[in-house]
Amino acid sequence: MHHLKVENIYRILKDSDLQVEHNFQLDVNPGFLKGKGETLLNEAFSGLGGNGNVPLLEKLRFDFKINRHVFLYDDEVHFNRYRLATLKTSLYEVFSFPWAETYLRLCRTYEKECLKTGLQERVWNGPPIAGKLFGKSEPPGDLSANGSSGWKLNAYNDTQYDLVSRLHGYKLIRIPLYENLMIGGSLKKIDDLLLHPKEENQQGLLNWFSRKLV
Repeated sequence: MHHLKVENIYRILKDSDLQVEHNFQLDVNPGFLKGKGETLLNEAFSGLGGNGNVPLLEKLRFDFKINRHVFLYDDEVHFNRYRLATLKTSLYEVFSFPWAETYLRLCRTYEKECLKTGLQERVWNGPPIAGKLFGKSEPPGDLSANGSSGWKLNAYNDTQYDLVSRLHGYKLIRIPLYENLMIGGSLKKIDDLLLHPKEENQQGLLNWFSRKLV
């Protein structure tokens, strides 16, 4: 479903004057994180109960790039207590992200929705490295004790994206599925609009997206 929504955004953007690059990949330069960057990542990693050396992604994959803006569309599994914990670390005091306050609120509000979609083994337990870094998960849905190693890895990786993209000179714009916009005189959820896009809503969606570049 995530892929479908992103594709629907792209269909609207590619017919506009915006110079959009779909599925942009950024090669990570580890040297950019030496010193302060390593400290900021370590705070998030340790706060999630991470063990061993702080891991670093080699590539970042974004849904879109427009000039020096990179975009990610975040679905339900990005909003839970672990992501909330990373959003409270020093990184978000050192750097300003226009969406950070909204994400704090959404993480507090929508963990139940994350539980509905995030219990699949590939999400709850994550890849094998999740267990190595954050320990074995509790049974699906049990957020006591060690909770979900997969969710923790997702939260840590989100933090990497936030920091690393900034250190490489990009402005990251995160789009939560819970965002609302005014179209046709009424407030509509972006997730619904992108799941079943209508031609009469395309200009409104383009205007909404373009405002994020300001």
